[in-house]
Order: sequence, then C-alpha cells, then structure tokens
Amino acid sequence: MYIYYFNFTEETAGNPTIATLIFITMILTGLGWYDKLGQFAGAGSAVPVTGFGNSVISSAIEYRTEGLVLGTGSNMLKMAGPVIVFGVFSAFVIVLIKTILVQWGGL
Repeated sequence: MYIYYFNFTEETAGNPTIATLIFITMILTGLGWYDKLGQFAGAGSAVPVTGFGNSVISSAIEYRTEGLVLGTGSNMLKMAGPVIVFGVFSAFVIVLIKTILVQWGGL
C-alpha cells in the first residue's frame, strides 16, 4: 500500500506498515473484535507486532475504571513493558557482539 500509493521504496515502507498493523490491532481490540479474530485465525493473530498492540490496549481497557493516570496510564505497558526491555537489551547485545567481531576483523 505504501509503495503504490505514497511512493515509498521497499526499504522505507516497512516501518509505516508495522505502525499501521499495530494501529489496526488496537482499533480491533478496542471494538472487541480482536479476540474473535484470534479464535478464527489461531496463533497467526499472536505474531509479535499485532500481539504488542493487543497487549497494550487490553491492559488499558482492563484498568480504565481506575482513572486515566493511575489506571490506564500506569498499567498500559504492564504486559508490553518487559517485551520492550528485552528487545532493547537483545539488540544491544547483538550490536556489541557484531562490533567486537568487526574490530577483530571477523566480518
């Protein structure tokens, strides 16, 4: 879609596509349709990109009765937070290993 309508290249179309998938997942979760889609699609609906959007919005919906700040705001990333931390840490370790290998002339 981004390649044909917005003249993105294949390299630059990836990030907006992922953001669009997360946005669509959040809308479907908010409407209560994502669980039905998950029952129909099975494990295919639990891929990391859409699963991230679902976990953020599910937590926000669950705690909305406690208020915007203490309920929704503080609990929104309760499930997705560890995933973000693990992803950042893993990326750091991989880059560190690659840098060491490049410095030693291995790559």
